[in-house]
Parts: sequence; structure tokens; C-alpha cells
Amino acid sequence: MEPVNASTASQPLSRFDAILVSVILLSLMGVVIGIFGSDALMGATQVAMMMIGFLAALVGLKNGLSWAQIEQSIIHSSTKIVGPILIFLSIGALIGSFMLSGAVPSLLYYGLNILSPTYFYPLTCLICALVATCIGSSWTTAATIGVALIGVSYGFNLSPEITAGAIISGAYFGDKMSPLSETTNLAPAIAGSELFEHIRHMAWVSIPSFILAVMGFLIIGLNAPISAGSQAGIVAFVQTLDQHFVISPINLIPMALLLWLALKRVPAFVAIMGVSLLACVFSLIFQYDALLTFAGDSKVSHVIKAFWLVLFDGFNISTQNADVDLLLSRGGMASMVSMVWLVIASMMMTGVLEKIGYIAVLMRLMLKAVHSTGSLIASTMATCLGVNIVTGDQYMSLVLPGHMWKSEYNKRQLANVNLSRTLEDAGTLSSPLIPWNACGVYMAGTLAVTTVAYLPYCFFNLMNPLIALIFAFLNIKIIQLNAVNSSLPET
Repeated sequence: MEPVNASTASQPLSRFDAILVSVILLSLMGVVIGIFGSDALMGATQVAMMMIGFLAALVGLKNGLSWAQIEQSIIHSSTKIVGPILIFLSIGALIGSFMLSGAVPSLLYYGLNILSPTYFYPLTCLICALVATCIGSSWTTAATIGVALIGVSYGFNLSPEITAGAIISGAYFGDKMSPLSETTNLAPAIAGSELFEHIRHMAWVSIPSFILAVMGFLIIGLNAPISAGSQAGIVAFVQTLDQHFVISPINLIPMALLLWLALKRVPAFVAIMGVSLLACVFSLIFQYDALLTFAGDSKVSHVIKAFWLVLFDGFNISTQNADVDLLLSRGGMASMVSMVWLVIASMMMTGVLEKIGYIAVLMRLMLKAVHSTGSLIASTMATCLGVNIVTGDQYMSLVLPGHMWKSEYNKRQLANVNLSRTLEDAGTLSSPLIPWNACGVYMAGTLAVTTVAYLPYCFFNLMNPLIALIFAFLNIKIIQLNAVNSSLPET
């Protein structure tokens, strides 16, 4: 990935202008979230971002920039999101096809018969951590195993919000510690450290944080009230699945294939769309009755139309069980349109803020707060969080702070693994906690739980940065230059 250059206006952004843009940004975002609450992502946040971009552009025009220059910056920022947009849309198709093919219903069926309500939350976290470590993708983990586990939580009458927190905690731990992960490769590449040194150095903070997270979910599980009717509800849920689908391990083949393709690092869009089409074929072979019910007729034209509908508009089912209907009636590319809209609006805002020099001003101000190793790491983390909030882009929260702080770490004789670890501790882990960040939008859309609702239960994502700060200020496992190999644990 090429370095991101923070462009500045022909006339430097003044302090007054920077404050004005900050007030505009915080005011509009705050008002929108305050008025619309969890519904803000349905369009209000997108409009707010475009308004912020528009008003910031007026500041740039005042300072001598032309609209053509600002527009070019917007276009440059937007080119980065073509890939994620294709993945967003393909995930919608994947979810719909997984429902129709019986993949998710089968996994729900087996899960409800195997998993225990008492240990469900910690097991959810552990399972997602294992899968994400193997495939290096928190997104794929959430879209496959995560969706199924959310369904199991409904069957157990457990909290989908806590379940989503456990899924995200496990998925991001696995993603963070996997050498197959894009962010785990990007952070050391930007900081100038070696991949496996980076992973070993992260382990000092991530493993204790993950253990504490699992313990937290265990405590919640042991104390969670299991309603008297939960077992009856589970039986009814399972019976409904059995009545409307052919339950078989064969139905899990498309899901297993997707995980295998991710492990082989097949491009995400290619893998997801290919598996979506395969799932449609599986529905024709193994779920013919369910397919005909969805199609409404056995005519070939109706069946073909059903495949098209499940890919662009999602799956829909009507049973006597409202929970089953609510869980399985979802998916389709259309369900991801608001997410695509949000990402486009975010990149429009980011392009303007970069061009007028607002982001560069923020970076310079952060340097004034650095007085020690602890404050340096704290400032780096604050910068990552700030970029994640302002730009809504996880990758930019690694790239911009990485380039900004690298020389300062070298000046203080700190090994580059300190910087690369900090980038992940703050940039990677905070991304799914921000409602308008692409990762937050993705997790909320995929798991059908709002970002604000699952945020308090993302124990790993919340505790890891805190432990990293404690280590920084107490100078625990802070590696000096030329001491990396002797200071890190052996493999």
C-alpha cells in the first residue's frame, strides 16, 4: 500500500479554521446521533458527513484551493473504497444464499443441540478467535460463524448484543494475531518492523487482554438468567428449522469452502461471490422444497427469479415461529446499500479534510503532548482513534499515524515493533466500535446488532488499549532499538 500524503491548502489552515471545522464536525455528528439514535446510520449520518465535507470545502475555497483540486482529492479517496464496496455487496448476496441453501439453518440446528447456554458467551469468543486466526479475517468470521452464533443466541433466549460483543472480541483477537491478516501485515510494513516480531510483541498485550475478555464472558454466562421457557423455546426453534429445511452436514460445505478459500488468500470478492453461487446450486439440490416455497412456483422462470431475488433482495421465510422468521429473513445486496452510501459519504468527507490540511494540523498538535515514552504511545493511540473517528477508515488509522510517528520513535531509540503494536492496539481494535467507521457499519449490518448496542460488550477491543497504556507508562515490554531479538519471546 502506498503512503498517504496529507495534502495542505495553498494557504495553510489557520487555527481558527481548524477549530471551526472541528466544531462543525462534532456538532453535526453529535446532533445527528442525539436526534436519530440507532437509526442514524439509515441516512442521517451520511447526510451529516456530506455536509461536513461541503462546509470544509468552503473553508478550502476561502484559503485559495480550487474546487477542481478538492474534487480530485475526493476522487482519490474514493478509489480506495471500490474493493470494500464490492465486498459489502457480495456479503449481502452470501447471507441470503446461505439462508436459502440451509447452511445457516443447519449450523443453527447443530449449535442449539450442542452449545450450552451457560458457557455460550465464552465459547462464542473462543470459536471466533480460532476461526479468525486461521483465516486472518474478522469480516469473514463475522459473516459466517458469527451470523450462525447470533442465531443460536436467539434460540437460547440470550442477549444478541453480548453475543455480538463476544463474536467481535474473538474475531478481532484472531485477526490481530494472524499472519494472514491485512492489518497485521500493514502495521509492520508502515512502521518498519518484521511481521513475526510484530505478532510476538503484540502477544504480550493481546493474550492477557483476551484471557480477561473470555473470563468476563464466562462470568456473565454463569450469572445470566436462563428463562424457564428457554428450553421450550429452543425445542420449538429446532423443530421449526427441521420442518422447513433439510438439515444435513452437507449444507455446511459452502461455508467450509469459504473459510478454506480465505485461508488460501483467494481475493475476498471472488471467493464470496463464487460461494454464493455455489450455495444457490446447493439450494436447488438439497433444499428444493424450501426453494419452491420461496419461489412460489415450480416453473423454471420462477426458480431463476428466486435465485436473483435471494442475491439482490435477500431470503424471506414465513413460519409460525417469529424468531426463526426474524433471523432467517435477511441478506441480499440491497441490505448493504445504506452501508455503501455511508462509506462513500465518509470518503467524500475524508478527501476534503485531507486536502484543506485539517488532518495535518491535528497531527502537528499531537506532537506537543509528547514528553515521555508513555505519552508518545498514548499520543499515537489517540491519533489512531482520532483518524478512525474523523475518516471512518481502518487502514488510514494505521497509515497516517504510522508515517507521522515513525521518526519520533526512532529519535527516542524505540524499536519499530512498539509503533506497529500501538497502531494495531488503537487503530485496528477501535474501528468496529465507531458507528460510522466501515468496520463498525459492517459488523452492525452483518450481525444485525447496532454498534452502540454491542460496544460495551467488546471486552477485548476495550481492554487491550487500556493494558497497552499501562504497559507504556510502566515501561513494561517496551523494546529499545537493537534489542528486539533478545527481548521478545522465542517461538
